[in-house]
Amino acid sequence: MKSLPVLAPRLQIADATPDHLPAVREIYAPYVLQALCSFEEEVPGVDELRQRFEASRHDGLPWLVALDDGVVVGYAYAARYRSRAAYRGTVENSVYIRADRQSRGLGGQLLRALIERCRAAGLRQMVAVIGDSANQGSIRLHERAGFVRVGVLHAVGHKFGREVDTVLMQRALAQP
Repeated sequence: MKSLPVLAPRLQIADATPDHLPAVREIYAPYVLQALCSFEEEVPGVDELRQRFEASRHDGLPWLVALDDGVVVGYAYAARYRSRAAYRGTVENSVYIRADRQSRGLGGQLLRALIERCRAAGLRQMVAVIGDSANQGSIRLHERAGFVRVGVLHAVGHKFGREVDTVLMQRALAQP
């Protein structure tokens, strides 16, 4: 496992492995079951997460975990934005933090590390598709990382009996 910079005495960002996926599922579950930031309505199983992990890794894209004394407290990954070849230089990011570790800057550290890994891989653009236009925490996180808002898709999702927007944000990783 290749380690990235140490963030605090016990905290590090590292490449995720399949062994981290049960903890990733545990972190992701409340976002699916209680929040509008994810449009999934059922928590994916570890096997489904493994397929997603392997698809991104097959494409040479990073999955990162934040480890506090070896315990996964957050994760971030890049996935193909679209499947058509013309989009091959563009990725979509996802960042999730364990509930008891939110609002401590961990999301920003993970996102910056993800951006750097994608830049080093030669990717050109990163897109954030943020569920719920009221999700100011995620919008601010992305703004602080250099993303700009490029649009809102109104009422494209339906969850918890209501229509939900997505906010589209974009950040250049390399000059054209």
